[in-house]
Amino acid sequence: MTEFAYRAAHGDGSITEGHIEASSREAAVRQLRARGLTPVRLEPASAAAPKAAPAPPPTAAKMGSAPEKLTVNVAPAAGAASRPAGQTVPPASASPGLFSRDRGPGPADVHHLTGELAVMLRAGLPLDRALKVMAGMSQKASVAALLEDLLDAVKSGRGFSQALQPHQALFGDFYVNMVRSGEAGGQLGEVLERLAEHLERTRALRESVISALIYPAILVLVAAVSVFLMLAFVVPQFESLFNDMGEALPLPTRIIVGAGHLVADWWWLIVLVIVLAVSACRRWLRTPAGRDWRDRRMLGLPVLGGVVLKFEITRFARSMGTLLGSGVPIVTAIKIASDTMGNIRLREAMAGVAPAIKQGGRMAGALEVTGLFTPLALNMVRLGEETGRLADMLLELARVHDGEVQSGIKRALTLLEPVLILLLGGVIAAIIVSILLGILSVNELAV
Repeated sequence: MTEFAYRAAHGDGSITEGHIEASSREAAVRQLRARGLTPVRLEPASAAAPKAAPAPPPTAAKMGSAPEKLTVNVAPAAGAASRPAGQTVPPASASPGLFSRDRGPGPADVHHLTGELAVMLRAGLPLDRALKVMAGMSQKASVAALLEDLLDAVKSGRGFSQALQPHQALFGDFYVNMVRSGEAGGQLGEVLERLAEHLERTRALRESVISALIYPAILVLVAAVSVFLMLAFVVPQFESLFNDMGEALPLPTRIIVGAGHLVADWWWLIVLVIVLAVSACRRWLRTPAGRDWRDRRMLGLPVLGGVVLKFEITRFARSMGTLLGSGVPIVTAIKIASDTMGNIRLREAMAGVAPAIKQGGRMAGALEVTGLFTPLALNMVRLGEETGRLADMLLELARVHDGEVQSGIKRALTLLEPVLILLLGGVIAAIIVSILLGILSVNELAV
């Protein structure tokens, strides 16, 4: 049996937390639902946490008179010290850790609060009360402040989508329009749940790409450090041996000795030049011309170009399917989904799709004109239009391309890793051979 720490919502919107023992996470969820609770958070209890007393029958969490505090009558959560029942729990942001640094809300925070808010709304909580509870439970001061701001806007009579408008840089047009569609259809909880799923899949795809690039990045770093150490410390050890040779040294040996002398004497200048060059390059890539050049080159890469294209189409298809499934008009959905594509070249190619549909065209035909979509993708879109299940077919297309992106990344890395190893071996071998040629020349002169 495994002990799980949980935080769950009652049907009346009150929050309770405690511990429960179950054979698996699914079994724990079933036990909580049998008690009339909707899990908000469920995770294995920390092994280092003091074991809590058996949880009493769930008691409702009551809001204190002060808006920034939450009164909870429950067993202590995992990792927390024991607390008498009914003790007031201050916001976690009031006592940050010694080395904690709040950098403000980020995509991970948006994903987290979307999931929790969806659960609370589906459990029957009013929006304002759900925001109030989440603000009290927030572990970051910046997120708590964001939730308080949203709560104030909702209490003043504004819709949730209107409350999100001042924070559009954080949430994005896609998120705000999804919320607006949920409000219009009276399905805000369902739309937020769909949003949380979309954000999770997008995060998983992005992290899989980043994780796949970690090993090649480490390999390149090790190669650069190895060459630097050989030139700065190994090659100079042989310089005294080659001093009397002069022009009699082989050309490769003279080049390596000169490179070693340069690195040993001017390494700080080399590092400074590299840092400045990288900084200038990053700054240039943020300009429109730099981004256009980067995006054009990315699409033109031999193996990775196709992976990048499918990755961007996956983002478009998933965003488009999610928007259409939530009731957003197709023209608005196309504009928003196109903006989620990170590649400027692809975004420009999609610019004519919305006008073509406004003029009465079909989506499949408009997408075919862009030349970006495969025959499989076009047929799936065409089938979705004919059967009235366009949103479902776009989400299915995103799932299909997800697998193709994963396999494409693996295939690209399968080719890239041996190439990097051969290049590293070739550079080190060239340094060693150059030194050996110099040693052989010394021996010949000595004879």
